[in-house]
Amino acid sequence: MAEALRLALTILTVAPLRAGRVDRAAAGRAMELAPLVGLGLGVLAAGLLYAMRMLAPPGAGYLLPAAGAIAGLAALTRGLHLDGLTDTADALGCYGDADRALAVMKDPAVGALGVSTLVLTLLVQVTALAACVRDGRGTMAMVLAVVVGRLAVLWACTPGVPAARASGLGALVAGSARRSVAVAATAVTAVAAGGYGVLDDDGTVYGAARGLLAVGAGLAAARVLRRHAVRRFGGVTGDVLGAGIEIAATVVLVVMSFDRPDFLRV
Repeated sequence: MAEALRLALTILTVAPLRAGRVDRAAAGRAMELAPLVGLGLGVLAAGLLYAMRMLAPPGAGYLLPAAGAIAGLAALTRGLHLDGLTDTADALGCYGDADRALAVMKDPAVGALGVSTLVLTLLVQVTALAACVRDGRGTMAMVLAVVVGRLAVLWACTPGVPAARASGLGALVAGSARRSVAVAATAVTAVAAGGYGVLDDDGTVYGAARGLLAVGAGLAAARVLRRHAVRRFGGVTGDVLGAGIEIAATVVLVVMSFDRPDFLRV
């Protein structure tokens, strides 16, 4: 377990650790620990969000703390997932067969589509998180978004999801994680999101529904991306995994920013 956790931290964070033994068995256990790593990252990002709110000058509003938390999260992950998002966007937008698309993905240059996707994704994340902070659920939204992003990675590494290349991170982790662990981790996350949502929304069921919807929508969005990547590239790569993290987290933040509709304010 300690070796798997060290590998998970090496892959998913900026932690300066030696990976130790690296094979499919170790990679599978590491990916099964991805939601736990996400919980740690989410708590750190939420702490940064709180600190930014306390230190921000009067009149700064909610955007500055939200931007600081999103930037801090990117620093904690070395920006690898954002890089995967841009590379995946460029590859999906290119013409040609799977080999051509994979070559575009591997190219270190970033195209216009990749830049646009990155900018728009960060804009949506910061804006949605700022709305959550305004409504008093910034901490829950931040933690839940990061955890669900890593849940999406876990699901992408379960059996039935092939790798696009014969080497690389995708080949190492594809099909290496147990589906039962993914189901259990998702259930725990959903229960926690629903339970905390009730407390967050003054004891009403709307808060629970919002938390459950955020988990489901985030994982569904990542699944759509994953299925499209399998059709387009023949499987997943490390970049696709990173893109799935960002897409899932963004959708969670957007759903968590939804306020209770007026017709439910009774």
